[in-house]
Amino acid sequence: MANSRSVVLKLYKTMLREALEFDSYNFRMYALRRIRDGFRENMNIKDKAEISEMISYAKENLDIIKRQTTVGKLYSAEKLIIENSEPRENKLSSEKVIA
Repeated sequence: MANSRSVVLKLYKTMLREALEFDSYNFRMYALRRIRDGFRENMNIKDKAEISEMISYAKENLDIIKRQTTVGKLYSAEKLIIENSEPRENKLSSEKVIA
């Protein structure tokens, strides 16, 4: 196997990039949090066999993320309020004041 550090970093970046493809804000944030926590939790593992086991586990999860983002795009829903990037209009500035 190639340098395990570079393989792990590439896998980490790929998983984060794929998780950003989720249409649903909740799924996207959950996936990002789980990926970061999982890699951070296992960053001190030194055993080569355990590292390659974790890499294969992460690759399986990457396939799941890819599949779920594809399915999620087929059944998209409205964005949540927290996701809207357009600033809301100030209703007071558009109303005419009659004195």
